[in-house]
Amino acid sequence: MGEEVTPAPSRPEPSRERPKVIYVMGSGRSGSTILGVTLGNCEGIFYAGELDTWLPRSGEPVLGGAERTRFWKAVRDEVDPGAEAPGGDVRRYMERSSLALRVDRWPARRRLRGRYGRVTEDLYRAISRAADASYVVDTSHFPLRARELQRLGGIDLYLIFLFRDPHGVVDSFARLIKRRDVFERRLRELSTNANLWVTHLLSVYVFLCHRRDRRMVVRHEDFLADPEGVVLDILRRVGSPAGMPDLSSLKTGFPLKGNRLIRSEVIAVRRRSPLRPPRSAMTALLQRPWTFAVSRLTPTAQGAAGVGGGEHELHREPSAEPAREGGA
Repeated sequence: MGEEVTPAPSRPEPSRERPKVIYVMGSGRSGSTILGVTLGNCEGIFYAGELDTWLPRSGEPVLGGAERTRFWKAVRDEVDPGAEAPGGDVRRYMERSSLALRVDRWPARRRLRGRYGRVTEDLYRAISRAADASYVVDTSHFPLRARELQRLGGIDLYLIFLFRDPHGVVDSFARLIKRRDVFERRLRELSTNANLWVTHLLSVYVFLCHRRDRRMVVRHEDFLADPEGVVLDILRRVGSPAGMPDLSSLKTGFPLKGNRLIRSEVIAVRRRSPLRPPRSAMTALLQRPWTFAVSRLTPTAQGAAGVGGGEHELHREPSAEPAREGGA
């Protein structure tokens, strides 16, 4: 399990000047939203969603609602990027994994780095204050964003490398295409594998560059098998004294952006029989190096059940409750 972080004996006061950021890195369709929602229901932790969209969207949340709108307006009022805002250039020059292959964009990335860092630090501080939370959970995925966060001196960064069975990721993207479109599904499988290859390459590199006591691998399958154990292990490793939330009533809060789960105010995690995603020879061959590499990374956050201990199904509660402020 690697080195352990001993939790503080009592609940810390919310950080005003140096927020603790829990950044979830990895591929899309890996379960970051449900992990973020679960952590956001823990005392002193706010699930902010995919914050890579904050600058391109000028701080406007994807969904509406009075509480969500008020919260993100309060954040915008504290972060005045002005002429410093990189805006739409952020993803093209700072965060996209494909940037690793675009040498022509590296000079622009270096020019934007100072402005990007200042605005990003201000954003985390503003969210921490508005949510009255010690920890901010950012599920932006991009490993290059994580690499930029490692350079910031004004935050305490905890890095989660969320890894899902590549067959499950590929199948999730393939579902967007009708089964009769065999050629299109084959192209999607190939492109998804290419994206996974680059994402996993960068994620492993960024993970190894980070402090051992502030990094962890979380397997999506481990979380589904034993969410209580995995979450408690994460809390212990980030030094939070928070207890386990009620998994039968997880309030989604008001993240800036996430998957469709955040459209429901309350969700639940319930146990069901394990489901094995369709296997693909192409995916097995192309992702074998990274499946092996990730299996060697430490430390790993996991519960007592481990992989194979059964999975959980996500359900929306039939009657939604108002999301509580702060997502805690």
